[in-house]
Amino acid sequence: MPSSILQPPSSSVLVTGGAGFIGSHLVERLLKDGQSVVVVDDLSTGTLENLAAVKSNPRLRVIKSKISECPELAKLAAGAGFIFHLAATVGVDLVVKSALHVLEASFLETQILLQAAARHSTPLLLTSTSEVYGKSTKPAFSEDDDLLIGPPGQSRWSYACSKLTDEFLALAYAREKNLPVTIARLFNTVGPRQTGRYGMVLPRFIAAAKKNEPLKVFGDGKQTRCFCCVHDAVEALVRLRNEQKARGEIFNVGGTEEVSVMELARLVVATLGSKSKIELVPYDQAYAPGFDDMRRRKPHVEKLERFVKFKPQTTLKEIIRLTAN
Repeated sequence: MPSSILQPPSSSVLVTGGAGFIGSHLVERLLKDGQSVVVVDDLSTGTLENLAAVKSNPRLRVIKSKISECPELAKLAAGAGFIFHLAATVGVDLVVKSALHVLEASFLETQILLQAAARHSTPLLLTSTSEVYGKSTKPAFSEDDDLLIGPPGQSRWSYACSKLTDEFLALAYAREKNLPVTIARLFNTVGPRQTGRYGMVLPRFIAAAKKNEPLKVFGDGKQTRCFCCVHDAVEALVRLRNEQKARGEIFNVGGTEEVSVMELARLVVATLGSKSKIELVPYDQAYAPGFDDMRRRKPHVEKLERFVKFKPQTTLKEIIRLTAN
């Protein structure tokens, strides 16, 4: 991957959720760049196996804890040159089943972390999600778009609301507490180490294709997504960390190669030479009755390119191969 646009600071970096899918790749990248990294992760969805390749690195420290229960949080925030906040509930399946956990954990943990960072003006990057664009029918989403969230009776939208509240809270800290904050809205980040355990579509498809089992496509399969390789997403996050002008701003981080979920299933089967069939599964069988999905989710990434001169590079076929391997 291309190197960062600026030299990283010499002090340590705090990464919440650093044992997760994206977080572990970020930790590896920071260590490769010569950083000292402290990970705070309660391992509710992450795993230490994700950090197996760097567990013996003397510049890595892992603390198993929620942010709200970490006794060293104030000290860690004071000693960090930067904070990446990636700790979050992941996957539509988990969100639908555990809305209360999603809402309570997201707001409480983010608030406590922002308070700790604000005491020492420690710069912080908050990872948000494309889910905040909600039910918008625009062909592609820009960072300054109005947001249209579904009704509160559908727990499916609780994750979007929790992350949007995190964004409002972070920007309020930026305005009123002068906290240097950057927000990255991630669009369908995929790649090695991602699990299908919580409903993630690409690892589910790949796991089934490897076993020549049916690939289950929810709904009519015509809903479209843009997938971004985790290595590209990490490069974007690192570049945003190093760009002073990015602070106080929101950025889409995602691929631009739009594909329907049905096309994705076919591409996985073809790329892996699988004998799997493709089955359509109604939403009310996959989730709860009344499940509401976004028909299209494509980001404008011109702002990211303008600020840090980076645009995701990895093709979907290459992403499938990387993830499968």
